[in-house]
Amino acid sequence: MNKQKHISIRIDEEVLKKFHYVSRYNGRSASGQILYFINQCIREFEKEQGEIELERPNP
Repeated sequence: MNKQKHISIRIDEEVLKKFHYVSRYNGRSASGQILYFINQCIREFEKEQGEIELERPNP
């Protein structure tokens, strides 16, 4: 079962083009770059605030 989820955002065309440029420069796809930023944000938050505890679904 695929646990990955999909999100979408609205973004200005010029910002998107620049974002794609930065992503390519970093050797990532745009999706990979977004995931990198999200994970970096979570790491920084948890470093300052402690680990985020998520409720686990019942089996």
